[in-house]
Amino acid sequence: MTDSQRRASYQDLLDVPPNHCAEILKGVLHTNPRPARPYRNAASVLAGELYLPFRRGIGGPGKWALLDEPELHLGPDPDIIVPDIAGWRRDKMPRIPMKDAAIFITPDWVCEVLSPATEAIDRADKMDIYAREGVGHLWLLDPRTQTLEVYRNESGRWSRIGAWRGTATVHTEPFEASEIELGVLWED
Repeated sequence: MTDSQRRASYQDLLDVPPNHCAEILKGVLHTNPRPARPYRNAASVLAGELYLPFRRGIGGPGKWALLDEPELHLGPDPDIIVPDIAGWRRDKMPRIPMKDAAIFITPDWVCEVLSPATEAIDRADKMDIYAREGVGHLWLLDPRTQTLEVYRNESGRWSRIGAWRGTATVHTEPFEASEIELGVLWED
């Protein structure tokens, strides 16, 4: 951002039409229309696959708070960032804040569902912010290529753990206690 550009404000974010997702990343307002059905479907199904074993503890260890599209305020001059799904270990966030939209606690895990409109920002600005703020794990889910990429934060830098495609069955960090069948994420 140059000196002549002003930093986006929270009011700028609030002024965005309701059919758009808005974020302030590195001082710049980014808006995109709500994702098309294949992208929302993949995120919703993944959240559902994780909910019982990791939030409720049914068939898994529990002890996670999972939220779709939380509004995160991260950093000293906060970036306002909305991952598709985020998760916190319960020892870090024992209760989900219910009063405000904003959450100021860095997640332990985030998942971004890549689309043509968001992939460049997800892979650049958002990955940088998540690494800087100490998010432990990042998943990039791409319905177009039917791919899941998994990253671990190692001292502020992303280390790629692996990538899986198609109908693979995945056991991976931080949810290795359960398996995820990728094929269900791409179904109509």
